[in-house]
Order: sequence, then C-alpha cells, then structure tokens
Amino acid sequence: MGWLSSTRQGLFTMADDLEQQPQGWLSSWLPAWRPTSMSQLKNVEARILQCLQNKFLARYVSLPNQNKIWTVTVSPELRDRTPLVMVHGFGGGVGLWILNMDSLSARRTLHTFDLLGFGRSSRPTFPRDPEGAEDEFVTSIETWRETMGIPSMILLGHSLGGFLATSYSIKYPDRVKHLILVDPWGFPLRPTDPSQIRAPPTWVKAVASVLGRSNPLAVLRVAGPWGPSLVQRFRPDFKRKFADFFDDDTISEYIYHCNAQNPSGETAFKTMMESFGWARRPMLERIHLIQKEMPITMIYGANTWIDTSTGKKVKLQRPDSYVRDMEIEGASHHVYADQPHIFNAVVEEICDSVD
Repeated sequence: MGWLSSTRQGLFTMADDLEQQPQGWLSSWLPAWRPTSMSQLKNVEARILQCLQNKFLARYVSLPNQNKIWTVTVSPELRDRTPLVMVHGFGGGVGLWILNMDSLSARRTLHTFDLLGFGRSSRPTFPRDPEGAEDEFVTSIETWRETMGIPSMILLGHSLGGFLATSYSIKYPDRVKHLILVDPWGFPLRPTDPSQIRAPPTWVKAVASVLGRSNPLAVLRVAGPWGPSLVQRFRPDFKRKFADFFDDDTISEYIYHCNAQNPSGETAFKTMMESFGWARRPMLERIHLIQKEMPITMIYGANTWIDTSTGKKVKLQRPDSYVRDMEIEGASHHVYADQPHIFNAVVEEICDSVD
C-alpha cells in the first residue's frame, strides 16, 4: 500500500505495481540515458492522486487477454446514478483529470483509466492498420467495461479519447447514455486547400518537424536525460494550468514519464493518423452510424487548434437527434484544465440531465 495510503487511511486503496521492467544489459543501460521507469511514473502519479478529497480506488483491471488497464474510481460508494467514464487524450493519463475528479464525483461514481498502450496500462503491440488499431482500443474499452460490471455510462472523451469514445458508441450504443466529446481529434476530413487548415500550436509544429517516420513522441526518448526539460520547454502551459495544485514540476514529470516508456498506444496513434492533426479514418464520415436516440454534447475551447466547425457538421448529419456544441472562453485544447470550474459545471449539468 505504501506511504501514501498511511496518510489518509480509509479514503482509498492503491494497487501494487503491474509489471517489472525487462531485465538484461540493454534495460540496465537505458535508465542512465533515459531517466524514466514505471516505478517513477507510479510515484509521480501518487503525488497527484494525493490531492483527491473524495474516496477513491486505484487498481489494475485484468482483461481476459492478459492485458491490464490502470483504473481510478472516485466515489465508488455512489451507486444510485449512472457513472461517468472519462477517456484521456493522446499522451495523457488519469492524473491529468485531477482538476475535475472531485467535482465530477460529488454526486455519482467517476471512472477514469489509462488507455491501453498509455500511462500505466499494458503496452501491447497493436495491429499495423488504422482500422485494426482503432478496433483494438475500442475492444479494450468494452472488455474493461464488462470486467468492471458497468451496465451503462455517461462517456466523455478528450481529443484522441473523443475519437475512440465515438467509435465505441457506434459499436456499443446500448452502453452509452450520453456522449460528451471534448475538443475531439480525428473528425474532419483533411482539407485539400492549405488555407483552410487552422494553424497548430508551436509544440505541434515542433513535433511534426522532427517526426519523419518516427513515433510522435520519439524525441522524448531519444533526448535521454534532456527529455524532462523538453516537456517543460515545449509545454510550459501545463505548469500554469495546474498551478492551484502544484507549484513545482509534478505535472511535467508526469507527462514525461507517461510518454518516455516503451511506445505502444503512441505507435497505434501514428498508424491511425495522417500528419498530426488528421485521422486516416475521419469520424465525420461515420458519425451518422451512431443511433439517433443517443444525445451528444461537443465541448470546445474557444482558442483551440482543433476545427470547432465539426460540431455544426455533426448537427447537420444528425438533424433528428440531440446534438449540442459549445465553446468555453479562455480555453484552448485542454479545456478541462484551462477552465476547470466552467468545464466541471457544464459536465455536471449534462450528467444531471441523464439522472
């Protein structure tokens, strides 16, 4: 259970580590060059979760295929309402929801987990084709839901998580009572006219410039001991976003350790993407496949680099269905961290409309 559990006995349960780092001469040499490990990720995540005030349970959920999904459940005792399930975006993990978890679990159970191939979850080899990689993600979410015994849920996904939540809702509509998409990635078709492409932020341009044939975040691993400082240099905004909770580099360290591990979900994302901002299988071409009875709310940051016109296009494709799109002022792509109080209030309102 460790030092963290002894500080707030009875408020939560923490599971043991999932897996040991592989042994051998290469693995013994790599940490000297790449200062990361699953143990370091566990420790920095523990510092983040220590901020939670509500009771929570953090553990691995074992799937039948031997993969394990790192899961954090907040307010597990609140069983009278439909639970909210939150799916993080590319390069993220459960820790990035820390500004939202207490508020959104005040009246219902909240589940969040590290996507397969990300964070502390298992990192398998994904299929090499876009449809196969996407299906692997979606199947893991459904198998996780079955194993957790969740009959139905309010499903919220951010960025890549929004793309996967939509794909899940197409395949398993009876399990989703309301689909909430937060700055979802992968919806529009790539414009043929370059003037129609919204300029991405500087860090995206930096990643694209060094990407080539490599994985999107390969630079963090190649940079070795300079990797953590690269996160701080290219994403100083994250420190500001979480300043109410942390006045140090906790969040930057968390992002680094999430993404400096063996790439798995990252490789799958590369398989699914065309350039950095576009999906090889755009979701706008499939959104009509969601059952018309399913309500959808799309939440964007007013200053995001994501194409916010997607919400209106979804409305046009679903004229007989509930589709609400909105923008939150003062927020960019990470809406939940840029304006957490407004974001939490909006999501709570949606959840209350369900039950």
